[in-house]
Amino acid sequence: MKIDGKIALITGSAHRVGKEIALTLARYGAHIAIHYRTKADAARQTADEIQSIGQEVLVLQGDISQKSTWLNMREEIINKWKTIDILVNNAAVFYRTPLQEISEEDWDTFLNINLKGTFWGCQVMGEVMYQNKSGKIINISDVAAETVWPNYLPYCVSKVGVTTLTKGLAKALAPYVTVNAVAPGTVLLAEKYDEEEEDQLIKRTPLKRIGSPQDIANAVLFLLKDSDFITGETIKVDGGRSLT
Repeated sequence: MKIDGKIALITGSAHRVGKEIALTLARYGAHIAIHYRTKADAARQTADEIQSIGQEVLVLQGDISQKSTWLNMREEIINKWKTIDILVNNAAVFYRTPLQEISEEDWDTFLNINLKGTFWGCQVMGEVMYQNKSGKIINISDVAAETVWPNYLPYCVSKVGVTTLTKGLAKALAPYVTVNAVAPGTVLLAEKYDEEEEDQLIKRTPLKRIGSPQDIANAVLFLLKDSDFITGETIKVDGGRSLT
């Protein structure tokens, strides 16, 4: 796909990995719909940076676990640009959940946002792409879907669902829309990680370093720009950590 001039929605793009994906696509000429839930100031700053690159930008707010949010975002995007070409489902929640501390609310939070929210996006935005007979969807999964961390079980299960969803939607939206996933390893540490935990992560990673948001953005860029014959696949970007 030629990215220049395309319309891209990246969820959770006010900061961190989502922001880097948005900025990277803007540098390649895409017009960007920024999405946030609570970080309005960060979203506005990201939008300003995209405008400074010279691309059009739309800032959208909402709870992605609600289908109504997606319908509203689709309406705003169509009103502004008439179409949607790229969806990157990046928004997610991630926090530690030791086994005996997991609550029903934890399960609802992880599955509603990480999994159901991704599904609604693919369904609602994928409908437009399918009708246009062109489009690409990238879901951000996680290597935790395969390695499974015992202190993060609801998160891991939600990402297993994203990987499975990616495969099913690749079939459902074929032949017009490709659906793939990128599975990061450690590219940004969770807020509660300490120096000892960081050292252990690095030791368990063959490339002996923590990745960066740009590493994820580069994988997304590859799937969008250079791979029109790949669908239903998940690319791991983890420095080889899942090999250990």
